[in-house]
Amino acid sequence: MEEKKKVLIVEDDKLLALVEERLVERLGFQVVGTAISGEEAIILVQENNPDIILMDISLKGEMDGIDAVEKIREELNTPVIYLSGNSDKFNYERAKKTNFIDYLVKPVTADDLVGPLKKAVSAISSDEAANSSGKSVSQAS
Repeated sequence: MEEKKKVLIVEDDKLLALVEERLVERLGFQVVGTAISGEEAIILVQENNPDIILMDISLKGEMDGIDAVEKIREELNTPVIYLSGNSDKFNYERAKKTNFIDYLVKPVTADDLVGPLKKAVSAISSDEAANSSGKSVSQAS
């Protein structure tokens, strides 16, 4: 059986984080942690190396979800699905620069998450294929 893909949930509303965790697990993914701030998200990404990040945009703390993803992007290209309490254009434009999988407006349902999670999994697969072919070349030199 294929290993479950690991998802990190970044959500400052504890109730929503619980709901999102249940939805993600019901869809066959493993939740490796939940963070309530961008700073905590960065630490959890380094510790758990998730396959996918479910990132709320407005968070407690100094940085919002987009700032956190920009920081994570300095080291990792983990697929990100943004969750936002509203669909304001400003944050959407900022988020576009981080190369995300999808941008969903909360509350989300399992149906809302299925497509973006599948897209993220295929992004991981194509990334791994590119990396494994890239590694063999660099290892040869």
